[in-house]
Amino acid sequence: MATVPPAESPVREVQLSALVVMRLIKHSTQVWPQPATGCLVGMDVGAQLQITNSFPFPASNPDNTTGNPNATNPADPYHQADQLALALAAPRAKSSVAYQNEMIKYLREVNVDAQGVGWYVSCSMGNFVNASFVENQAFYQRATGEQTVALVFDVGRSSQGSLTLKAYRLSPSFMAACKENKFTTESIQKSNLRYQDILIELPVAIHNSHLLTSYLHQLPTSPTADTDLALPASLNELHRNPHLASNPLAPNLDNLDLSIDPFLEKTVDQLLDSIEAHQTEQNNAQYYQRSLAREQAKIQTWQLKRKQENALRVQQKQTPLPEDEWQKLFKLPVEPSRLEAMLVGRQVEQYARQIDGFGAVVSGKMFGVRGNLLPGEAS
Repeated sequence: MATVPPAESPVREVQLSALVVMRLIKHSTQVWPQPATGCLVGMDVGAQLQITNSFPFPASNPDNTTGNPNATNPADPYHQADQLALALAAPRAKSSVAYQNEMIKYLREVNVDAQGVGWYVSCSMGNFVNASFVENQAFYQRATGEQTVALVFDVGRSSQGSLTLKAYRLSPSFMAACKENKFTTESIQKSNLRYQDILIELPVAIHNSHLLTSYLHQLPTSPTADTDLALPASLNELHRNPHLASNPLAPNLDNLDLSIDPFLEKTVDQLLDSIEAHQTEQNNAQYYQRSLAREQAKIQTWQLKRKQENALRVQQKQTPLPEDEWQKLFKLPVEPSRLEAMLVGRQVEQYARQIDGFGAVVSGKMFGVRGNLLPGEAS
């Protein structure tokens, strides 16, 4: 469910063209299991962001000069040998930015909406909350303005028959923290930043032109192979029976399938992995606290010893020694960034929402078939 955007947010709703949805689905399924990334173009009308076109980013080659596919390109720091890292870093790579500007220039020449309004990425079972996603969206919100969104297409969940496409933006409070680039415990407590405040989910509406809608309702259907069809009992059955109705968009009974255990099992496995990653971040933070406490204890012992030594020197009418030499003798450990822990917490919340959604759907289906499963329950 989409969250309510704050009042100061310039975008409160996203309207997608059916062409964009089909292109996104095609690109995501072609490059699966690698994530698909691309640019979104359209226009903003008030608080509504209308996305009318899209195009994928070109595949990044690590190094074309030496011919080594495992080498990195020194001209672009985002070009890495890892293909997964290359795909996730494509939206903010220099080559992709140049390609995007060139494509937008060509679209403007043919009188098509040519305003960059964001980017899209594909994922599997909601596994998209990571540092690369945040860096890409922060790059777009800083470079192209506030009227940008990130579309996330879930290939795994969409394979069940229901389209899973969501739009996200970084919250203003998180963008302010990104500008300072400080995610220490003190700065997070001062700004009152929580992992729930990282992303803002916007409502998404798919829009078709009236001409396309009329065409869809006039598509002819092939005759059924079953020639012994029973007469419909009512007019409602005549409209809803896919063998009798002339509408190709008749209800699909495949949505009543109860075999979603593999998806639920995969989500639970990813949830456990995220919890382990969160525990690792907590262990790193605790190790930092212990190291800091040890160093501070050493500093206090040294300062107490220096004060006693200076007191003795004063009694002997000698020059006291400086008491700030501990800064040269001791080095306090650097606090690790808490950003990764916040992202892992947000990812855990994403998995929990998916499991809750799976449970709600299964409960509804089981209540629908309980009359056939439990003897004596049918009324």
